[in-house]
Amino acid sequence: MSTIGVYLAHPRPGSFNHALYGAVVDELRERGCRVRAHDLYAEGFAPLLAAEETGTVAAAERSGDPVLALHRAEVAALDALVLIHPNWWGMPPAVLTGWVQRVLAPGVAYKLGTADGEPAGLLRAGRALVLNTSDTPEAREREEFGDPLERIWAACVLPYVGVAEVRRTVFRTVTDSSDAERAGWLRQAREQAAALLS
Repeated sequence: MSTIGVYLAHPRPGSFNHALYGAVVDELRERGCRVRAHDLYAEGFAPLLAAEETGTVAAAERSGDPVLALHRAEVAALDALVLIHPNWWGMPPAVLTGWVQRVLAPGVAYKLGTADGEPAGLLRAGRALVLNTSDTPEAREREEFGDPLERIWAACVLPYVGVAEVRRTVFRTVTDSSDAERAGWLRQAREQAAALLS
């Protein structure tokens, strides 16, 4: 049985991001997965990196924060991850950025021999699915901004911690989308979540 972590970063209940989260969690559970589902805003995940958490080479010390300790233990045992968030200024929301910085710590998610060395990813999760929402048209995102979220997830973060296969889908433009479009996007999200198991 696969264990998949699903992480939502959107502060507004009832958002389309929440609908994506619900669809993905339901699909995975219906397929018999163990799902570690986290709505980071609703749970009040503390994103601020403490001074003692800023190391990059030495393995992170065991955290006295039970929530952080739980997230670190869970992420180390996942077979796949799903990250769901909007595109805000070409970045994930701050709570998810803080989650990455605090949870994907040295000794938990990667290992470095020296500060300038090549990382060895420690996560056993070989796959990740990133679902983004955006109000920026695709051509503008690519030509004017260079799709920074693709670089963040598929080049900077996930390969660094050992996730070899990164799939990403952007649903756009969300604010002016129809009910029919959203229903189609939710079906697509379910299909992509199910594909993590194949």
